[in-house]
Amino acid sequence: MSLLLPFWQRILLTIAAILLVSYLAGWLWQTALGFAMPSYAAGAVGGLAALPVWDFLKRIRPADR
Repeated sequence: MSLLLPFWQRILLTIAAILLVSYLAGWLWQTALGFAMPSYAAGAVGGLAALPVWDFLKRIRPADR
């Protein structure tokens, strides 16, 4: 019997994705434009990235053991 990922695993993976995408967006912004990305913009990018990640994680199932 396979179950959906538990809530705590989904939330941890989603937070990790938010942090990673926000960091990459800030790094790309800094590299391209030469000044720091505003924090609200990095938060918006991370929040938008969280939506498809959360939806994807709700659909996947762990492998049977």
